[in-house]
Amino acid sequence: MTTLDHKIDFAVVLSVTKANPNGDPLNGNRPRQNYDGYGEISDVALKRKIRNRLQDMGESIFVQSNDRKSDSYNSLRERADANAELDKILKSKVSANDDFARIACQEWLDVRSFGQVFAFKADKGAGVSVGVRGPVSIHTATSVSPIDITSMQITKSVNSESGKDRGSDTMGMKHRVDFGVYVFYGSINTQLAEKTGFTNEDAERIKQSLVTLFENDTSAARPDGSMEVQKVYWWEHSSKLGQYSSAKVHRSLEVEPNVEEPKHMGDYDLNLSELDGLKVEVIDGL
Repeated sequence: MTTLDHKIDFAVVLSVTKANPNGDPLNGNRPRQNYDGYGEISDVALKRKIRNRLQDMGESIFVQSNDRKSDSYNSLRERADANAELDKILKSKVSANDDFARIACQEWLDVRSFGQVFAFKADKGAGVSVGVRGPVSIHTATSVSPIDITSMQITKSVNSESGKDRGSDTMGMKHRVDFGVYVFYGSINTQLAEKTGFTNEDAERIKQSLVTLFENDTSAARPDGSMEVQKVYWWEHSSKLGQYSSAKVHRSLEVEPNVEEPKHMGDYDLNLSELDGLKVEVIDGL
């Protein structure tokens, strides 16, 4: 496997139909929305989904969700301790942060992709405090048009505990976006790829995870089929620095509504401007 030797830019166009793509815990779990009324999906949420897809592909992932972890470890510290080389460094009396970062990058794909902050207290040794900068950067997804949020009141008519004569109705709220088209962008930096050991094969895995982003992502807020990847745009430059800036590459894609009140994907036009010498692979979502 060879270290990534050329810059990569990418963009993902996705649609949301009667789902909550990313609830805001500070706003009653309503779908995230900026002050102009446009919907948002945080970069953290997108990275979580990418990690889940990589994990489904059989890749070794450091930051795993508790509800879908593939090992028996209950914390990041336990997962790090399970690696004999990392455990040895953690118990050493001499700080070896660079070695710790190198081994972690070799062990876990998400660490060498997105980076990671390791800050573990010492038990007997010197402990470790090191930050890894990853080559894969992802923007917050933003809706093309302002979103309309529908809220409905729900009730629970069942006893949570025994000892009561009948279930009492407990009120709650559920929120959704009836329809929206979101776009997010990202890049893969070769300089940071050299530092973490991120390879061309790793880039292919990231691309595949973007195409299948919402597989095995079902929840009450996001029923099967409610979140769909429409297109993935993948630009591979011919050099480490790239022929164009990421900003210019990302601007070459324009997603615009062609009606006043878009209600489905056909109400949007996807226009791609050609950049001389830079090829783009356009992939349909599954």
